[in-house]
Amino acid sequence: RMEGYGYYALPTGAEYRGELWDGMFHGKGELLLPTGGSYRALWERGVPTQGKYTFADGLEYDEEKWRYCDGYDRRFYTEICSGFKPPGIPQLTNLDPPKIIPEGCYDCGDGFYDPKTRVVVDYKRKFLRNADDEEHEWILRTCRKAWVITAEHKPK
Repeated sequence: RMEGYGYYALPTGAEYRGELWDGMFHGKGELLLPTGGSYRALWERGVPTQGKYTFADGLEYDEEKWRYCDGYDRRFYTEICSGFKPPGIPQLTNLDPPKIIPEGCYDCGDGFYDPKTRVVVDYKRKFLRNADDEEHEWILRTCRKAWVITAEHKPK
């Protein structure tokens, strides 16, 4: 069994770095996620007892003082840190410029979703999961879609 300090790569692409005991996360450790976020916690026999999640852009989640995108303040974290863009220049996602979505697909936050195959892939096009009916409907209803836009005006 693994014991001491070590690294453990999970099949999901996540990686644990920290203390291990009897093959379990135990003590101080950090779970690094493929999306770029991380969860640093104090673990007890594989279960986190205290911890903090940090998004890929550095935003730390705080359950008690969470004010980000709460209905009253709809700014992205990068807008909170750097201010708004000039009028007429929209910021569509926290990542600026946003990822270019493949034709016919949606950006569902952790990757791209193809409604024809019902598959979600990460931003490097690596398989993440198959979407069930509930996720499929949510993505179609709420997520950004690749648009087919003519960039220039064609006179008649």
